Amino acid sequence: MKQRKLIIVGASGFADIAQEYFEADSPYSVVGFAVESAFLTGDTKNGLPLVPFESMTEHFSPADHDVFVAVTYTQLNRLRARLTQQAKANGYRLASYISTRAFVWPNARIGEHCFIFEDNTVQPFVSIGNDVILWSGNHIGHHSSLGDHCFISSHVVISGFCHIGENSFLGVNSTLANNLTIGKDNWIGPGIVLTQNTEDGALYGAEMPSPSRVSSLRFFKVKA
Repeated sequence: MKQRKLIIVGASGFADIAQEYFEADSPYSVVGFAVESAFLTGDTKNGLPLVPFESMTEHFSPADHDVFVAVTYTQLNRLRARLTQQAKANGYRLASYISTRAFVWPNARIGEHCFIFEDNTVQPFVSIGNDVILWSGNHIGHHSSLGDHCFISSHVVISGFCHIGENSFLGVNSTLANNLTIGKDNWIGPGIVLTQNTEDGALYGAEMPSPSRVSSLRFFKVKA
């Protein structure tokens, strides 16, 4: 039986995904959506009320509803952080989701307003801050810590004794060696392997490989 009513802030694909996960695998029942009025394009989403974020309390009482802000890494996670903080200031309790198909060691510490997808491994003595997103299939090594408002995409390996600074983004298949400190506001692109500490505000963008002059059809001797 569902125990709490949930409002999802956002109307993107992540909002759809969050609704699906909360409904299928949590005590929450999603009863509505909210977006900032400048981005309001209708009054319903997925058959539920869609209201302006600025007047959300007039439609959904903070006493009876919790909030999850389904925003990805826009503005280096600052948009999600701002909306989360405003919802909390308006009296809402912030919801978290931890998949029943994730492996989270019992002594791991997890902050408020986190979303942990399936197939994540969170090892012993890990500390995860507030408003952290772990997309599917990551490894968070023992004794590591993630600062507030981080976004860890998919199949990221964070080895043991690492610290990730707040507001950072780690791209798909990126890898951190043991005992690293990643500065705040870092952008680590897909497939990047780090073996040294980074400064605040560092950007590591993955290089796009150039295509061969020989087409795939010609290489494999396939007729178009």
